[in-house]
Amino acid sequence: VQLVESGGGLVQAGGSLTLSCAASGSVFSINVMAWYRQAPGKQRELVAEIDADGAPNYADSVKGRFTISRDNAKNTVYLQMNSLKPEDTAVYYCNADRIRNRVGSYVYDRWGQGTQVTVSS
Repeated sequence: VQLVESGGGLVQAGGSLTLSCAASGSVFSINVMAWYRQAPGKQRELVAEIDADGAPNYADSVKGRFTISRDNAKNTVYLQMNSLKPEDTAVYYCNADRIRNRVGSYVYDRWGQGTQVTVSS
């Protein structure tokens, strides 16, 4: 199972970006999909997560500005980022946990390669 992110880039403060992450390979279902980020010199932190039923959870720093969603038919998770701030600058990573494959077994804790988001002031 591979996770491939897209949608990062450079944007001015106050702007918007949408990140996408698609899981490929033998995927039947995915329990939790999430976005993390890591800024230079800082630890990786949870930005938002969403369970299989679509219930989201957000870090306090992004509540009201970011929206996580998923398309289970496409095994894809999205992160709509609005009102971006320079402090949102980081490499954003997609994560998928408890992935059921088509033969009925599970894999856990898969990560994408990361996509850079840079917000200029």
